[in-house]
Amino acid sequence: MITSKNPYTGEEIASFEELSEDQIDKVLAAADMRFSSWKKTSFAERSKLMKAVAEELKKNKKEYAQDITLEMGKPINQSVSEIEKCAWVCEYYAENAEKHLADEMISTDAEKSYLSYEPIGVVLAVMPWNFPFWQVFRFAAPALMAGNIGVLKHASNVMKTAQNIQKVFERAGFPEHCFQSLTIGSKKIEAIIRDKRIKAATLTGSKPAGSSVASIAGEEIKKSVLELGGSNALVVFEDANIPETVKSCVMARFQNTGQSCIAGKRLLLQENIEQEFMEEFVKQVKELKSGDPMDTETFIGVLAREDLAEDLEKQVNETLEQGASLVIGGKRDKAYFEPTIVSGVKKGMPMFEEETFGPAISVTTFKDSSEAVDLVNSSVFGLGVSIFTENSEFAAKLVPQFDDGAVFVNDLVKSDPRLPFGGTKESGYGRELSKDGIREFVNRKTVYFNKF
Repeated sequence: MITSKNPYTGEEIASFEELSEDQIDKVLAAADMRFSSWKKTSFAERSKLMKAVAEELKKNKKEYAQDITLEMGKPINQSVSEIEKCAWVCEYYAENAEKHLADEMISTDAEKSYLSYEPIGVVLAVMPWNFPFWQVFRFAAPALMAGNIGVLKHASNVMKTAQNIQKVFERAGFPEHCFQSLTIGSKKIEAIIRDKRIKAATLTGSKPAGSSVASIAGEEIKKSVLELGGSNALVVFEDANIPETVKSCVMARFQNTGQSCIAGKRLLLQENIEQEFMEEFVKQVKELKSGDPMDTETFIGVLAREDLAEDLEKQVNETLEQGASLVIGGKRDKAYFEPTIVSGVKKGMPMFEEETFGPAISVTTFKDSSEAVDLVNSSVFGLGVSIFTENSEFAAKLVPQFDDGAVFVNDLVKSDPRLPFGGTKESGYGRELSKDGIREFVNRKTVYFNKF
């Protein structure tokens, strides 16, 4: 049995019986059979259904949001916003998929030559609990619009949400078996990836999980896309608009109770503005309301599981033991960890080197842009970086110096259906969203016509 528990109350929400090998086989067989007909549908047909999905999400967003909050503790208003964003990505691909996958004419010595984009089949998605709807939909919308079939292995603590996602597609009128959720634990993933009916795999999660999926897929010569951890830096230069920058940095670190791969986890301040910035930053963090995630006034909820709060507590304490200073916070109560700021953090300390998944931020100072770039790039992660400055020309010169997959100027790093999303180094490979995302799981077919 797979059990879902409310991290705020500790109460059991629901339990689910894990699928047997025979049941899994039937799911994959049905998915494979559905692909044979689904790949022949027109973009117009797929678009109509995907728009219906968007409408279903908007119509019943409170229903779906409530289960997100109950299962993983996300504050309810943020859960509603997550559902709304899923509707957006569905609408985006409903309107743009045909254009993104249109034949690309290429001038050669042939009478006609071009590149076509065709679906590859059943794609397995292994997804995390922190954005349990969004992470799935940013895969599912482009995959289905491309003519593929989706099979989901969701995180074990959000199985009710996983069922809800399948329900969304069913309610919207998608043909049966176009998208199916597997009620299984992680031990059964390997056999599914190796199954000949699975043509590719995508994972959002930790480095160990990504490494495992990638190695298995590699052995089977199957495509994989990985979106892994991050330790994004928020780099604040002396000419930044401090009031607005503070607002962005608070949101970047503390939304979703800090449980985001693209959260700003390392705050880098130019040393001559440290005092001014920190006074306002501390003030705004103290104003964040903690409490029951079902309360619409709550901004900081609980972490999804108590062990996650324990891990964060260990990282904070070890960083303090190595010479950093606690500014505010640092206390844990079961799955709740209060908003925490730690200053004087240096290279080598856990909060600088490791990904911190929760409402705690490290603060490091730098002298000049050269040192700032070095501090950003010294991370083993490369998901994104935010830089704050009023000098656009200065920012433009800095952009090529960062190793990350994204650079945001005067804003927090965020995913947008219109922009490619993905990282470098230990943050993974491949891209999601935009035209790059929909082209990850297609056959790029070269077509060449000649006359004798």
